[in-house]
Amino acid sequence: MSAHRVVVVGGGFGGLQAALKLRGANVDVTIVDRSNYHLFQPLTYQVATGGLSPAEIAYPLRAIVKRARNVRVLLAEVSDFDIDARSVQLRPVGGLPTTPLSYDTLIVSGGSAYSYFGHDDWSEFAAEVKSLESAVAVRGRLLAAFEAAEIESAADRRAAWLTFVVVGGGPTGVEMAGQIGELAHETLRREFRSIDPSMARILVLEATDRILTSFPPSLSAKAARSLERLGVSVLTGREVVGVDGEGVIVKHGGGSEQISSRVVIWAAGVTASALASRLGELSGAEVDRAGRVLTEADLTLPGHPEVFALGDMVRVRGPDGTPTVLPGVAPVAMQQGRYAGSVVRNRLRGRESPPFRYRDKGNLATIGRGAAVADIRGLRLSGLPAWTIWLFVHLWYLVGFRNRILVFTEWALSFFTRGRGARLITDPSKSDVTAPPE
Repeated sequence: MSAHRVVVVGGGFGGLQAALKLRGANVDVTIVDRSNYHLFQPLTYQVATGGLSPAEIAYPLRAIVKRARNVRVLLAEVSDFDIDARSVQLRPVGGLPTTPLSYDTLIVSGGSAYSYFGHDDWSEFAAEVKSLESAVAVRGRLLAAFEAAEIESAADRRAAWLTFVVVGGGPTGVEMAGQIGELAHETLRREFRSIDPSMARILVLEATDRILTSFPPSLSAKAARSLERLGVSVLTGREVVGVDGEGVIVKHGGGSEQISSRVVIWAAGVTASALASRLGELSGAEVDRAGRVLTEADLTLPGHPEVFALGDMVRVRGPDGTPTVLPGVAPVAMQQGRYAGSVVRNRLRGRESPPFRYRDKGNLATIGRGAAVADIRGLRLSGLPAWTIWLFVHLWYLVGFRNRILVFTEWALSFFTRGRGARLITDPSKSDVTAPPE
């Protein structure tokens, strides 16, 4: 009798944990991903600000599962599903040949992307840091802006180069702004002759009345004060209504304001992977405005218990039938991945599984060197204690012993020397180093 075939779409937190949960079981697992590495996405902003190198937060998928003899990896992109025939259609990556994959169980963890709220054209001018490629591109834009300011003689144009706008006051936006503040005020100090990098204007634009709305108000206020000490201005109640090559247009108090900036970073709102909408269309499952598909309490699609959906791309039906949107953070996807793997194991043994239940271990966000906020099951911390917890939690979840050592070493050096070892503009042609319009 052939082994049970499990196809896992996505090598991120959810998909990888599902595959690892099934290692050694009487199943054949195939991980399908368009990248050959697992990315530790919570630290992409540190790549974008030169604190870490790309290879320090990514690890080859094949190296992770090489000891799991029943798990293989395919470099491909999913183009469609046939859930009645139980097959996955693949699109070749880099011209590699692929064929449709048949499955007995399908686990889809497609993740999400930033939403520009119906203005996809803004993405040309407002970069995001959700992928490794985009983080490297943002690093180039940030560093190139300082270089352009160094040779700019006109005061207004120089000011535009030295104005950095972060749209969104969630954890990614706050962490990104804090790192830019450290870069300008500490790392680049005394490295330029015509400009003073500490004169950079760094803005966080948030549409609601405070940053870090998933944290208690007291911690949001402490985070705002920490940002201000790094030279970051937090502007709440600002709705971005336009983004172009000259900067952003912000709506506030019944009026609008043009902010001239050559570097705009987008960290506001997400939309689910298109795979979620496709699964909803095929199964008849409800899909919300953010593109998330509604699953049953055991993370399966209605009428298709063999199809699991995980992570940012789903809402989960609660015990009372009410849809629940869980935080779009790594622990949610990891717990769901392990749960899906355990359900498959239990089914093969003829056992029932309880509904999925998320165990919230708290929220963490770092602002800068020795500054962070933590809300851990009612325990609210800030400053160095919160930063220490943040550091060890991220090291613990980082994949690969070598990466943990490298990241810890980089952070230690950065802490004591205030330096950043990955400040490279690797492709100037993609850094958008062009003068603002006249």
